[in-house]
Amino acid sequence: MEIVQIVGLGLLAGMLISVLRQHRPELAMQLSIAAGVMLFALMMAKVLRVVEVIQSLAARASLEQAHIDTVLKIIGIAYITDFGAQVLSDAGEKAVATKVEMAGKIIIMLLAVPIILGVLDAILNLLG
Repeated sequence: MEIVQIVGLGLLAGMLISVLRQHRPELAMQLSIAAGVMLFALMMAKVLRVVEVIQSLAARASLEQAHIDTVLKIIGIAYITDFGAQVLSDAGEKAVATKVEMAGKIIIMLLAVPIILGVLDAILNLLG
């Protein structure tokens, strides 16, 4: 029932933020960021377990560790970028949030190039 604790923390933070926003908007923003970081940190243990399972399956399937590491980096970048962009949007900085999202997409694209080349190479070897 860990989800009940997480949702409870989110609801509590949301109510406090709503009250604070009327009187102390700068404090409300700080509480919002702190709550987001706390919720993100609570989930990191779960994410690490998923990463271990993926690495274990990749090892059993004899997949290249470099490709698995790259995919995990891409997933991490996507989550971190999304989190940062949401915090920026909540702070009213939608233009900056959009730029953070664009930067995340470009980094993901750059990281994906070796995997794409590997897939294309495998296809060419099958055809040739």
